[in-house]
Amino acid sequence: MADEAKAKGNAAFSAGRFEEAVGHFGDAIALAPDNHVLYSNRSAAHASLGHYSEALADAERTVALRPDWAKGYSRLGAARLGLGDAPGAVEAYEKGLALEPSNDGLKSGLAQARQAASAPRRPSSGGSGADAIGKVFQGPELWSKVAADPTTRRYLDQPDFVQMLREVQRNPSSLNTYLSDQRMVQVLTLMLNINLQHQSNGAPEPPPAESVPQTPKQKPEAKAREPEPVPEPEPMEVTDEEKERKERKAAAQKEKEVGNAAYKKKDFDTAIQHYTKAMELDDENISYITNRAAVYLEMGKYDDCIKDCDNAVERGRELHADFKMISRALTRKGTALAKLAKTSKDYDVAIETFHKALTEHRNPDTLKKLNDAERAKKELEQQEYYNPEIADEEREKGNEFFKQQKYPEAVKHYTEALRRNPKDPRVYSNRAACYTKLGALPEGLKDAEKCIELDPTFSKGYTRKGAIQFFMKEYDKALETYQAGLKHDPKNPELLDGVRRCVEQNNKASRGELSEEELKERQSKAMQDPEIQNILTDPIMRQVLTDLQENPRASQAHLKNPGVMQKIQKLVSAGIVQMK
Repeated sequence: MADEAKAKGNAAFSAGRFEEAVGHFGDAIALAPDNHVLYSNRSAAHASLGHYSEALADAERTVALRPDWAKGYSRLGAARLGLGDAPGAVEAYEKGLALEPSNDGLKSGLAQARQAASAPRRPSSGGSGADAIGKVFQGPELWSKVAADPTTRRYLDQPDFVQMLREVQRNPSSLNTYLSDQRMVQVLTLMLNINLQHQSNGAPEPPPAESVPQTPKQKPEAKAREPEPVPEPEPMEVTDEEKERKERKAAAQKEKEVGNAAYKKKDFDTAIQHYTKAMELDDENISYITNRAAVYLEMGKYDDCIKDCDNAVERGRELHADFKMISRALTRKGTALAKLAKTSKDYDVAIETFHKALTEHRNPDTLKKLNDAERAKKELEQQEYYNPEIADEEREKGNEFFKQQKYPEAVKHYTEALRRNPKDPRVYSNRAACYTKLGALPEGLKDAEKCIELDPTFSKGYTRKGAIQFFMKEYDKALETYQAGLKHDPKNPELLDGVRRCVEQNNKASRGELSEEELKERQSKAMQDPEIQNILTDPIMRQVLTDLQENPRASQAHLKNPGVMQKIQKLVSAGIVQMK
C-alpha cells in the first residue's frame, strides 16, 4: 500500500499537482516511516511549492536515514538554496559529489549554489515597488490558482515559464526582469485580483506592474545583477525493487502472449507452462490465473479449473481488481461446475455461481450460460420425475372428477399426469375440456393445440380446439379446424357436426339474419383479428370491395377468383360485409 501511495505521488508530481503529491507521499511515509526515498520525493514536492523549510526537514531526514545516498544531499542542497543559505547548499552538494562524483544533478546544483553565494545581496525595499507586488507570488496558492485559471493553465506545460515563475516566487525583486513577457503580465493580473479580494480596512490597492517606478539607479542594478538560480526538482527516484518489479511484469506479459499462442494451437500443455510461469513472475495480475483455468476447462480438468478460478477471485479481491475480471473467473468456474453437473446431476451450485458472476458484471455470455444451466436442471428434473404408470393413474383420477363435474380437481390431476408424462396427447385433450367447462378458453385452446402438435391424427384434439373457437365466436377458424380434423377422420360425427354448426352461423351472417347486437359483437371481434386486418388493408381487396358496392359487373370477375372469394366469405362471416 505504501508503494501504491508512492506511485500516486509520483503521478501527481509529474502532472504538476505538487500539493496532492505531498499528501500522497505523506500517506506512504505513514505506512513506511523508514523509507528514505519517500522523504526525498516529498522534499522535492515541497520545494516545487516553495515550501523550503518543509523541504529542508524532509531532506535532513533523508540524509539521516541514508547518509551514503548522494540523492539525499541533492535534496538538502536544493532546500538550503531555496531558503537563501547558499553556503550551506554548496556544502551539501559537495558532500553528495564526494559519494557520486559523476552525478550531473549534483554538479549543476553546486554550480547554481556557488553562483548564488558569490552574487551580492540586494537591500530590502521595505515592501514597496516591485518587491511589494512580487510578494503576491510567494503564497502557496500560486500554482493552484495558475492551474485553475483557463487563460494561464497552458503555461504550466512550458518549461521556460515554469522556471521563470519559480525564480519570481523565490526572489520577488526579479519580477521586473520578466514583465516584458506577456505570460507573466497575465499571471500578475490574476494574482493581483486575488490579492485585492483579501484586502481589508480600506487598504490601498497595490499599483499595477506598469506603474512601478524605475529610477535610473534601479535599471543598471537590474542589468548588473542576474537572477539567483532556483533549484529544479529532480525526477522521482525509482528504487531497484521497483525496477525489478517492472521487469518481472514485462516478462510475465511475454509469457502470457506465448501461452495465448499455444492455446490457439490447442497445445494445452505448453500453454499451461507459460501461464504458470507468468503467475510466478507477477502475482498481481489475475488474468494469468483465469487463462490457465480456461486451458484446464478445455482439457476437461474441471476440478483444476475450479481451483484456479477460486484463487483468481480471492486474489482479485485482495488487489481490488476490475469487477469484470472477477466476473470472468466466476463465469469460468460456473461453466466447469455445469460440466460436472452432467454426471453429478447437481446444477444448483453452477446456477448460484453464475448469479454471483452477474452480480459483479452483467454480460450476455454469462446470462446465456445461466439460462442453459437452468434449462438443463429443469430437463433433468423432468426426466427424474417421468413415470408413465403414475401418469395414467393421475389421468384416471382426473376423469373421475370430470364425470362428477368437479373440474378444478380434475385439472389438478391432469396437470400432475402431464408432469409425470408430458408427451401424452390424451391428457392435454382432457384438460382442454376442463378448461372449456371452467370458461378458461385461452388455456383450453393452448392445450388443444399442444394435443394436435403431439399427435396430428388424434381427432379429439380437433374437436376440442374447434369447440373452443366456436364458443369464442371465431366461426371461420372453427370451421378450418373441423375440416382439418376430417382429413384424418372423415366420418367423425363430432367433427361433422362442428362443420354444420359453423356453416349455419356463417350463413346467418350472409343472409343478414344477425341481430344488431350480434353484428356489432362479431364486427368488434373481427377487427381485432390480424387476418381480417390484413384483408382490409390489402389494396386489391379494397378495390374488390369498392367494386362490389359501386360496379357490380366488374365485381363478377373478382368473384371467379377462389382466393378472393374465400377472403370475402371471411369478411361476410365476421359481419364486416353483408351480401344482399
